[in-house]
Amino acid sequence: MSNVPQRLRELRKEAKLTQSDVAKFLNISESAYGYYEQGRNEISIGSVQKLAEKYNVSVGYILCETDEKQPYDSEAAFLAFANDPELQVFYKELPESDEEAVRRLRDIWEIIKHEKK
Repeated sequence: MSNVPQRLRELRKEAKLTQSDVAKFLNISESAYGYYEQGRNEISIGSVQKLAEKYNVSVGYILCETDEKQPYDSEAAFLAFANDPELQVFYKELPESDEEAVRRLRDIWEIIKHEKK
């Protein structure tokens, strides 16, 4: 498998886009995007998600977790989340939680999202 900067470059070139085009799409500077392709900075998960939708690939493909170019399907991802009974309980309880508990939950989620598998 290739590395993430190489994967970003390949996807951009396949889409016949310039670094400037992608930077504008992500609402960042051209140099910031260039640093992603050079491996000098790590791309944010939010940017990865946007690019997955734009290029019609999975987040896992961009992150080099797979070589399968499975299209990103936000509706299917949402339905999988919505139909999980354990997550439904969580979702129902969340609005009843105080602000501090919700803030802590977000902090924990950020840690989990960035853990290496």
